[in-house]
Amino acid sequence: MPELPEVEVVRRGLERHTTGRRVVSAEVLSTRAVRRHPAGAADLAARLQGQTLGRPRRRGKYLWVPLHDGGDDGRGDSSGDDALLAHLGMSGQLLVRPAAAPAERHLRVRLALDGDLDLRFVDQRTFGGLLVSEGGADLPAEIAHIARDPLDPAFDEAAVRKRLRARRTGLKRALLDQTLVSGIGNIYADEALWRARLHYARPTETLRRSEVTRLLAGARAVMSEALEQGGTSFDALYVDVNGASGYFDRSLAVYGQVGEPCPRCGSPVRRDPFMNRSAYTCPRCQPRPRRARW
Repeated sequence: MPELPEVEVVRRGLERHTTGRRVVSAEVLSTRAVRRHPAGAADLAARLQGQTLGRPRRRGKYLWVPLHDGGDDGRGDSSGDDALLAHLGMSGQLLVRPAAAPAERHLRVRLALDGDLDLRFVDQRTFGGLLVSEGGADLPAEIAHIARDPLDPAFDEAAVRKRLRARRTGLKRALLDQTLVSGIGNIYADEALWRARLHYARPTETLRRSEVTRLLAGARAVMSEALEQGGTSFDALYVDVNGASGYFDRSLAVYGQVGEPCPRCGSPVRRDPFMNRSAYTCPRCQPRPRRARW
């Protein structure tokens, strides 16, 4: 599933190519892709037609595009306006294509924009989706519960550190809780924990302040580096708005590297089952705690 760096790459691409463009028409080809829009596919298409797309914004793994009526160029104040809210799920893609380009096999929603461009939502597994959030231009109500992420200028590290240490759970489980800190998924949780030399099953209540600071710094660093390389692509399901894959997978220290030598100490990377997924660690750099929490 795309995590913060991948979604931010998409957001930046949309900002370059779609800000200020008007939606000439909207076509929903799969009702499942808009299942989170309560009023249905026809209503979503009608709400989008004629709107001007504003500067895309992001909260964690979600992104949204403010919608402006009439002649607004999409670059000004968006207070009170609606927004197109997107979650990419496992395989969702937001692609900017020439209007004449052939339709993708898993095309779900097509927005025809002025300038002979399309904004296309393509989703093979249909776990993602779009909706129009009423009055959601500043922050859609549907994601108001999502916490800020470590790359957000308004991220309150002291508050997150306090809340994390007050919990009684396993460290990786806490990192994946998007109401505590957003944008971190399985890949970057494992990479941040490796950088901080902390085991995923470490009880959160035993963490020292310095360890939490080190962990958040590791998360911020690894996601920033991934962002510079276009994100992490293991297959063709994650691409940017132009269809290009990221290449941070070449820089991963432990995630998906079972049996490979740890870049720091040379020990073989270990894989453990974790929440119907996997957790990757270096057994030497990240010793398992005597008292583990999951």
